Amino acid sequence: MASVTDTPLVIGVTGLNAIENPGPGLSVIRSLREGFPNVRIIGLAYESLEPGIYLHNLVDKTYLIPYPSAGSDALLQRLQHIQAIEGMDIIIPNFDAELQNFIKISPELQKAGIRTVLPTHKQLEACSKPNLAAFGKQYGFSVPKTVSISTVDELQVAADELNYPLVVKGKFYEAEVTYTAYQAQNAFYRLSAKWGTPIIVQQFVKGTEINVAGLGDGKGNTLSIIPMRKLYITDKGKAWAGITIADDKLLDIAQQFTAATKWHGGFELELMQDKAGELFIMEINPRFPAWIYLTAAAGQNQPVALAKMALGEQVEPLTDYQVGKMFIRYALDHIADVSEFQHFSAFGELGP
Repeated sequence: MASVTDTPLVIGVTGLNAIENPGPGLSVIRSLREGFPNVRIIGLAYESLEPGIYLHNLVDKTYLIPYPSAGSDALLQRLQHIQAIEGMDIIIPNFDAELQNFIKISPELQKAGIRTVLPTHKQLEACSKPNLAAFGKQYGFSVPKTVSISTVDELQVAADELNYPLVVKGKFYEAEVTYTAYQAQNAFYRLSAKWGTPIIVQQFVKGTEINVAGLGDGKGNTLSIIPMRKLYITDKGKAWAGITIADDKLLDIAQQFTAATKWHGGFELELMQDKAGELFIMEINPRFPAWIYLTAAAGQNQPVALAKMALGEQVEPLTDYQVGKMFIRYALDHIADVSEFQHFSAFGELGP
């Protein structure tokens, strides 16, 4: 088989939002363009104001796709329509909320010629926020005490068990550190209205925030691991700057995770290291993080490795990376014509 780098590729990518809580899509696309000179990027967007739609230097053409709440059948029908036009080789989903649908339709996508690299429903459920505490107990990972609740009345019971401050987390995204019952209740109402229930209430752990981006081969092996320490954190708890670090304990945790789960695809471990040096897993994200371009800059281009996996190439484990590589996120006003916005809103597609 010829190297995929010699073959023009068409890759669909979701997660094109680039707001204060950015999706991974644009970072994935930057990584892919560095690895595949001939790649054509098809953006898959949920809303008309996702910035990636209008960044034509990164995204060649964008199509509107139905919200995850519309179900897997609606998604499949839309992607089959897009496939008839574009002939996509690969799709890389980048949102937690959409993964259930993509996993469900992956056999049909395969029949249509679209390859994916995704975890199974069982893997996804085992590592979900509501099940994280049980996952940690089963496999010997340190996880803060966690309670899943569905009503605000259960919040007081959780607070009595865990004590303030508490971290109140949405089912898919967002978290707030709360110090009083009033703050916790406000967080519950806001997050449940946005993401639904259950809401996750977690013991607060003070320390240094560290994230690890990894890639599993589905057989228990880790093909790439890049640890990053957060240097600047937004009010939403997102890394706005970070630096690659060297720590064998972090590599070991990532390897233990893939060995335990036989994870297939990209993942992110969100960790907190307390003053005693103990590492707690705060969250497991079942896809690439928004800072994934740092892996390419550090010498392990994880999105490119995943694309090669999707196409059946043998990917050898990547072991070396540059320590001290930093990313600093920034805001930029991109100028677009209203006619583009109107066209995409009306027709659900934009580009040549």
